[in-house]
Amino acid sequence: MDALDRSMQESGADAYVLIGSSENADMRYLTRYITTDPVVYIRKRGEQGVIIVSQMEYDRAVREAAVPAMTRAEAGLLRILEEEKDRWRALGRMIAEYVNGPVLVPPTFPYALGTAISGYSSVHLDTGTVEAIRAVKTREEITHIRRIQKATETAMAHAVDLIRSSKPKGGLLFLGKSPLSSERVRSAMHELLRSRGCIARETIVSCGEDTATPHNRGSGPLRECEPIVIDIFPQDEENGYYSDMTRTVSRGEPAIEIREMYTAVRDAQDLAAASIKSGVAGSAVYQAVVDLFKDQGYTTGLKGFTHNLGHGVGLEVHELPTLGPGGDALKAGNVVTNEPGLYYPGTGGVRIENVGVVTRNGFRCLTRFPRELVV
Repeated sequence: MDALDRSMQESGADAYVLIGSSENADMRYLTRYITTDPVVYIRKRGEQGVIIVSQMEYDRAVREAAVPAMTRAEAGLLRILEEEKDRWRALGRMIAEYVNGPVLVPPTFPYALGTAISGYSSVHLDTGTVEAIRAVKTREEITHIRRIQKATETAMAHAVDLIRSSKPKGGLLFLGKSPLSSERVRSAMHELLRSRGCIARETIVSCGEDTATPHNRGSGPLRECEPIVIDIFPQDEENGYYSDMTRTVSRGEPAIEIREMYTAVRDAQDLAAASIKSGVAGSAVYQAVVDLFKDQGYTTGLKGFTHNLGHGVGLEVHELPTLGPGGDALKAGNVVTNEPGLYYPGTGGVRIENVGVVTRNGFRCLTRFPRELVV
């Protein structure tokens, strides 16, 4: 009996039900089917799951999905629609008739559909079983993440090379006759990633004061002797897996405060990497970094170290497990980020982020990109 069957048994449900497109990470994980249209996934207890798709999608679903497929007509939806004019009620009745018993649904399940199903059978709320299953990666999944990480490092190298090749003029960085801007670096990274079958969104290229806000995307010309935070988290278009990586660089020597922050962040990342292993709580690794920063005079909270130490990476760029105050015990096969950072308004920010695999004995880092502040 696997985890999903146990969750159904414990809740008294006869089936687990999910609805969504492949943008839903749980749906993509369970079906391995890529679609922009929502499909219904139903797994009865002790059985293999099935997906219910439109007639238009059926032939492709039969070929590509990891589970059997059936049409909405086969599931009874067209017949039901002759009697039920409300879309949600019809869909809910279709699911209820197919399961013929109580259903278990995830926290993200549409309220309207859950209400419709409850008119025919009881509905139980799952606590995130599939998300927890996804947190432990298979060898194949780790291979996917290693592949996207290589592409990520290629894009990062291109960004750093642009900055390194730039020439300071009047405090700004120029590449050729034009200023080197956040937008220009971001666009160059995205174009390179697209050529490798990867999609990047919301990439951060922030500079100077903007780096004091961790998720400020950055805009305008880059400046010499200022911290430049580059954070990229692309997705492999073919298999759907993400990676996540951050580097902080400066064209020219930055202020001593930034240099000292960089050293502290690098030391914190090394400490975390040495602490991560199966069985260790994510909260304990986070606290070790908090303590290190405190010993060096850096605060945690609204400024200084303002975020969790890390998070899981997979079919979502942020998923379980958590390396933060509420982080549970890590498991072998978790893929997590290790990304300490320090941020002070008026000074700037520094973040360094690697991704790696939790093992029984430690942390196998997948990131091979160097850590260097001045380029």
